Amino acid sequence: MQLKTMRALLQCATMISIQNITLRRGTKVLFSSADITIHDGESIGVTGTNGCGKSSLFALLTGELGADSGDLQIPRNWRITLMSQEVEATKRSALDYVIDGDKTLRGLQQELAEAEASEDNHAIAHLHAALESHDGYTAVSRAQQLLAGLGFADADQHRPVTDFSGGWRIRLNLAQTLMCPSDLMLLDEPTNHLDLDTVGWLEQWLRRYSGTLLIISHDRDFLDAVTQRTLQFESGKLHIYKGNYSAAERQRAERLSQQQAMYEKQQTRIAEIDAFVRRFRAKATKAKQAQSRLKELDRLERIEAAHVDSPFSFKIPCHDRMSDPLLNIARCDLGYGDNVIVRQANLGIRPGDRFGILGANGAGKSTLLKTVAGLQPAISGDRVCGEHLRIGYFSQHQLEALDLDATALLHLQRLNEKAREQEIRNFLGGFGFPGETADADIKPFSGGEKARLALAIIAWQKPNLLILDEPTNHLDLEMRHALTVALQTYEGAVLVVSHDRHLLKNTVDQLLWVHNGKLDDFDGTLEDYQNRMTQTLKSNGASGSRPDEKKARRQQAAELRKSLQPLKNALKKLEKAMQKNAEKLQDLEAALADPSLYEAGNHVLLQTLLKEQGLHSKQQESLEEDWLEQQEQLETAESDL
Repeated sequence: MQLKTMRALLQCATMISIQNITLRRGTKVLFSSADITIHDGESIGVTGTNGCGKSSLFALLTGELGADSGDLQIPRNWRITLMSQEVEATKRSALDYVIDGDKTLRGLQQELAEAEASEDNHAIAHLHAALESHDGYTAVSRAQQLLAGLGFADADQHRPVTDFSGGWRIRLNLAQTLMCPSDLMLLDEPTNHLDLDTVGWLEQWLRRYSGTLLIISHDRDFLDAVTQRTLQFESGKLHIYKGNYSAAERQRAERLSQQQAMYEKQQTRIAEIDAFVRRFRAKATKAKQAQSRLKELDRLERIEAAHVDSPFSFKIPCHDRMSDPLLNIARCDLGYGDNVIVRQANLGIRPGDRFGILGANGAGKSTLLKTVAGLQPAISGDRVCGEHLRIGYFSQHQLEALDLDATALLHLQRLNEKAREQEIRNFLGGFGFPGETADADIKPFSGGEKARLALAIIAWQKPNLLILDEPTNHLDLEMRHALTVALQTYEGAVLVVSHDRHLLKNTVDQLLWVHNGKLDDFDGTLEDYQNRMTQTLKSNGASGSRPDEKKARRQQAAELRKSLQPLKNALKKLEKAMQKNAEKLQDLEAALADPSLYEAGNHVLLQTLLKEQGLHSKQQESLEEDWLEQQEQLETAESDL
């Protein structure tokens, strides 16, 4: 008995045990009666629709949330690290910020500094030994490798965190998480702000990770590459499957098929019992048998019908008039100001064309899409549009442009006031906005809901050229599948940048490669591209670029930052002018508040002050509009850094 107990304790020391746990958020039951065992060293994909409770499960594992019932056991000595979704604003350099992820190392370094200040030689020797044991002397090189693998140029390592846009700060959070020594790593949507090159690098890194790994992701190819088991949220239950996501989907389909067969069999039996009871309950000779069957009915553990239907089902309509070609770009230099990012680009787009755009972050993919969409003028060359060209453009900026005080229904009504309300409601229902959801203000919507609405707005306008810049960010697996199906049946042309390989494999048939300041056809498949990037990783360490590519991208980034300075200077000048004008307005308002001004003898002065107030008010509006325009240009340019 004692030996058995010891074995059980040893086993518990190397695994996570979730026993009969129920977790609620408010009145909503996220999952109930969950029984899951996670062994040391396993890599597990966590899947389910947005809002089902995946992030709450992570909060349970970190101790941020407590279970409503049941028992959770995690080995006491395990070090747990969670990728933060919050973007910290700090002046610390990117390199220091990543190293900060190793809090034990930072603690030892602080103790060493204090020991050296007090000249405690015994403590100094002890702390140097502790740093050696902790691999502290390789921390800088390890952090540099993480930054390079995640697409940061060498010069970026010393830039303050505040210099980076939101997506790049999330990458810094990921690097910080990978830097932290851990036994359990929890990653929540780690690929959302990565390109294909860095996703491939991350896959390689995670395959080498020796601890226990739980990943929330809606990227099925990424999950297939790095996970061994799949934990799926479904209808308030947790189901664990052997194998990666694709294997889990096959098992899930089989389970649901069996569940449906058992459900139908049970329903047949229930119908037979009901019919017998109705027929013979009143007969004395059969009453006992009827009561027996009623007891059988009470004892039945009811089987639920299998639900496999996605809440999303839509098509992207195409305008009935189409030019051929739709659009042509010839000998175009692409970039900002005098800074050329892509030289002499040529691209002709005809009806039915389906292009996937490949290339590292900063190579110029988004610049290409913005130029094609007409949002960013080419520095030189010709952009010729077909007579009937209608563009639908999606990027993360479309989410920011939504009217937060309007409903989903109103967003579409504004585009076509003649459309019948029921027609709009039916259309929105396919994007997951049924009934009252379509009538609610979108301010509290999640990122996924806003992304779905932005896609619905684009589809509602019937474009014949779809330009999609990372459309799957924030979308769950069900919506990604629905978008993939919709793109397969879409009759117009498609130009897409995406790190979701499943989407690319199933929706595009031509690949273009932006690299070294050029736009080329990629002669090969998506797998060929991935293999090429993997070989590059092996030959060049953590960095995903060849030396010449890396140098070119670094120079481009430096030139682009330099080209942004006039925009920043113009913004500062406008801000000073706005401040000066606002002060003048305050003085005028103070003067107009003087009661004596409205006496009979001050009529001329009153009219003069009112006229000045009107002029300065219009000037303030004009300055604010100029500031907003300049700020938008700056943010657009910075997104390509």
